[in-house]
Amino acid sequence: MLRRAPELAAERRQLERWLAAAPDKVLALVAQMDDPAAMPDGAGPVTYACPMHPEVTSQEPGRCPKCGMKLLATATMPEGGHDPAAMGHGAHDHDDAGGHAHAAADGIEWEDDMVEVNRLTTTATMHWKFLDRTTGTDSPAIDWRFTVGERVKIRLVNEMDSDHPMHHPFHLHGAGRFLVLSRDGVTEPNLVWKDTVLVRTGQVVDILFDISNPGLWMAHCPIAEHMQSGMMFSFNVTRDQRATSTKES
Repeated sequence: MLRRAPELAAERRQLERWLAAAPDKVLALVAQMDDPAAMPDGAGPVTYACPMHPEVTSQEPGRCPKCGMKLLATATMPEGGHDPAAMGHGAHDHDDAGGHAHAAADGIEWEDDMVEVNRLTTTATMHWKFLDRTTGTDSPAIDWRFTVGERVKIRLVNEMDSDHPMHHPFHLHGAGRFLVLSRDGVTEPNLVWKDTVLVRTGQVVDILFDISNPGLWMAHCPIAEHMQSGMMFSFNVTRDQRATSTKES
């Protein structure tokens, strides 16, 4: 026999106001990349190309119109066109009967063909970070403070205005749980409590953070390289002093 859970129905009705509410926190996911092949000023003409789409070239620094990635300095363009191997790419970049060039739109972007760029990139030249757009602070200086019993709407923005836009999982440690409210303004149909969400390239994800455990906790991207570089910060959760005082009395 089909039954209903009135308490869950009431909980779902409360979510409507959270969908319409402005976010309490806005956290941007960005990458800043030093150009491993950058030429000093006055070194002569330089051609810039997209590591993911080497056919996209420019005489000036900029971003790829196809994927948003930062154009990197390459060898000077030869007469008659660009050198498709300048960034370490060859015929394998193009579609064939058995595969595809780069990741599909819904695929995992970091399975890329940027062999030469990946070899040149180090932890000293690649900077992954969170930026608190609410206060303007950068991780690890982000200073979030919550109280047990609060519910907080957090907006996660995987910014395309980034040197290397890509998918990022986002994880909140044991301070509580969250619901994914919406993706790019579209209400999430699968409302389930979780502690990790994948924020795809260029996507805006709204989550409702239900805070239940006091302590010092961590928020981070679970990709170890990104976490070590800077996609990590700690936040504090304190007990509700009013509830504690009432219980003690």
